[in-house]
Amino acid sequence: CLVVFFSFLFTIKVLSKYNLPYQNSDIVKFLIENNNPFIVNSKSNYSYFHKIMTKLINLDISKPLSILDSNYKGLVKDNKIIKETTKVDNKVISSSPTIYLYNSHDTEEYKATSFAEYSVMPTVKLADYVLKEELEKNGFNVLIEETTISSIRSSLGLNYAGSYEASRVLMEQAKKTYPSLIYFIDLHRDSLTHDKTTLTYNDKNYAKVMFLVGLENPNYSENLKFSNRISDLINTKIPNLSKGIYEKEGAGVNGVYNQDFSNRTILIEIGGPENTIDEVYDTILVLSEVLSEVIESDQN
Repeated sequence: CLVVFFSFLFTIKVLSKYNLPYQNSDIVKFLIENNNPFIVNSKSNYSYFHKIMTKLINLDISKPLSILDSNYKGLVKDNKIIKETTKVDNKVISSSPTIYLYNSHDTEEYKATSFAEYSVMPTVKLADYVLKEELEKNGFNVLIEETTISSIRSSLGLNYAGSYEASRVLMEQAKKTYPSLIYFIDLHRDSLTHDKTTLTYNDKNYAKVMFLVGLENPNYSENLKFSNRISDLINTKIPNLSKGIYEKEGAGVNGVYNQDFSNRTILIEIGGPENTIDEVYDTILVLSEVLSEVIESDQN
């Protein structure tokens, strides 16, 4: 037992000194500061063994992010950062949000490439949190849908094809709770290969963006116009970052995508399964800037 224990201790210590390959320090910082949506912070339910190990090796073995502490000094140990973020989130949610972020396909994943990403699954839900933070920096109140689509599908007896029906239930609940909501943004991930979902611009890789508009609903014209405004402005900032609008109708397709809910309901696909969260992050910085400009002008 002692041999196993000290072997484990030695391994953890070695990992804690391991220098990660190049990674966008901003997204690492975001992952660490905002891990509370994905990782339980309460230590009251931790085992006695876990508490001893945490004290002995100064690493939280339930949080692989703590391994990054030797590379990004001070970002993990300061729990005040996490608590302050939570307080800001609570304050925002209670003060009439106007933007609702959700994912009809909330399990769509991006490529995992480092310890930081293993600790929080790099999914479209993570993209929501990044976009939320950036939009709030620009003065907008944002609500993220926390309920999983699978739980709603299960309660309604729906299969995966019923994901949009499930997200519709959540949209209606959100609007009832927060009548102030105006903009409904459904973030997705494309299924194409890396060469088709990635743009290299000024030696930096970005996950390409595409907008999907269903033509079989009474709001399609307004939503199409709104999506085009966003897409065009993205391409003025970084040429060809947006692949434009994919209009869908006819047999075998949805054709609605809940866009009958309002004339400001849009579906955005960011990157594909081979894009890293770094590439998605850099795209979201551009997208958030564009959304802020378009929404601000839309409200004036």
